[in-house]
Amino acid sequence: MQLPLDLSKISTKYGEIIANIEVIRIGTTQKIRIMLKDASYLDFWFSETGRYSYHWERRHMDGKIFRFDNAPHHVNISTFPHHFHNGRENNVVESSLSRMPEEAISQVLDFVQEFLKQ
Repeated sequence: MQLPLDLSKISTKYGEIIANIEVIRIGTTQKIRIMLKDASYLDFWFSETGRYSYHWERRHMDGKIFRFDNAPHHVNISTFPHHFHNGRENNVVESSLSRMPEEAISQVLDFVQEFLKQ
């Protein structure tokens, strides 16, 4: 699957927080890994069937994870199957993330940028 994104544009817009971007192939699927300047990383994954995950891994730093995804296992969330793991795997809330990958990545990176300013 070809990723629907302009990675150079993302790198330029978020250069203040991004150290490196790489595309990782997993079979026929691709994942984007963004290494951040604070030593955490983001993984963005999209499938041909519409599944996605935007995962910010910080457990090695402060025990936190942040992940937007649409795995169909939180039926009690009003935005099911779309949801957000807010700081912990078991802290699951509604997700207002765009369904358009390019907009969603900007929303996630805006979230990261604001979090890192705190």
